Amino acid sequence: MDISVENRTLTLEKGDITLKRVDAIVNAANSSLMGGGGVDGAIHRAGGPEIHEECLLIVEKQGRLPAGKAVITTGGELPSRFVIHTVGPVWRGGGSHEASVLASAYRESLLLAEANNLGSVAFPSISTGAYGYPLREAADIAIRTTAEFLRDSASSVTRITFVLFDERTLGAYEDAAGALPL
Repeated sequence: MDISVENRTLTLEKGDITLKRVDAIVNAANSSLMGGGGVDGAIHRAGGPEIHEECLLIVEKQGRLPAGKAVITTGGELPSRFVIHTVGPVWRGGGSHEASVLASAYRESLLLAEANNLGSVAFPSISTGAYGYPLREAADIAIRTTAEFLRDSASSVTRITFVLFDERTLGAYEDAAGALPL
């Protein structure tokens, strides 16, 4: 599914983000940046040791990555040139600013892409796996935040793709995109 936003494109597809040929894929990382399960583990395994080594240097220099922030590393052996690592919030019922932290994770990732003059970025569904964020609410925040970025920014980013793991997740993102005021 492709959606046009101010002559830029927001795409939704089911697939494996580690196979996506874009300028950067976004990793739903944990704050240690050392890999883990789900998308994070898959990206570290597919990208090889170079990503892990750069993550080690980042953590040595600045400490753990707070939720809602983002950093960039090489893509290593991935088809993408770069990996943008961001930490989403752990769901605690909605009263701990989870929505604003999740929106920040998407926005900070896109600002980092812009700062590196990247044109295409692929996202997974951040925080909806082990972190327990309710899928429909997370999809709404992801779609709204990225569409606002495309609409309101003079950024180098012209294509944002959501590469979603299964039909259920894709459906939630399609519903969220269908509710966009375009």
